[in-house]
Amino acid sequence: MALIPSQVLRVAILMSYFSILCHYKALDMPAHQTYGGSWKFLTFIDLVIQAVFFGLCVLIDVSSLLTKGGDSREQERQLRKLIGLRDWMMAVLAFPVGAFVVFTFWSLYLYDRELVYPRLLDNFIPQWLNHGMHTTVLPFIIIEMRTTHHRYPSRSSGLVAVCCFGIGYILWTCWVHEVTGVWVYPVLERITPLARVVFFSAMTMVICVFYTLGDILNSYIWDKQQTDKVKGE
Repeated sequence: MALIPSQVLRVAILMSYFSILCHYKALDMPAHQTYGGSWKFLTFIDLVIQAVFFGLCVLIDVSSLLTKGGDSREQERQLRKLIGLRDWMMAVLAFPVGAFVVFTFWSLYLYDRELVYPRLLDNFIPQWLNHGMHTTVLPFIIIEMRTTHHRYPSRSSGLVAVCCFGIGYILWTCWVHEVTGVWVYPVLERITPLARVVFFSAMTMVICVFYTLGDILNSYIWDKQQTDKVKGE
């Protein structure tokens, strides 16, 4: 038996995301007042994705508890739909986008923080909030993967969906630049147009790699548990 029930963990994680989002939106930052507001930052989009995902997980837990022992086929059908949506979100959005944000942020931060998180932001964003946005996302989603079996879509359809998300965000970033004349991230200001094309292509490949890693990790965790269960019998 788990030390802490997975249902309790999901509620705690969901509450932490609500807290992070509320504190982030309350920040008086100049970037929040410009075109696109918080929505031009992938970090904020990822926080919303994670909050919606864990909110869906909690909704499924509550629905499962309320329908337990019932014989309504319609309720079971609706619950299966919610579970299917949860699994799709985990595979295509929550894990790959969350892992991508953590990996790219800290990679660029350690290389040259001015490329992604200028020191000026320390005047607005406390350290705990920075880690809430850019660090704890990954362990939270791995905890969810470890405690609940998620059915991934086919590799090809999943990669197409992830690519669509990545390309959509790139186009949104380019549109913000077209309107404001300023790139969302300082790193894009410092490189040539050709280098930007290479950078965007590389980032799309990286998020696809994270989708594949999530699929492999999910299969490894649950195939191993199934094998151990069979051996125990």
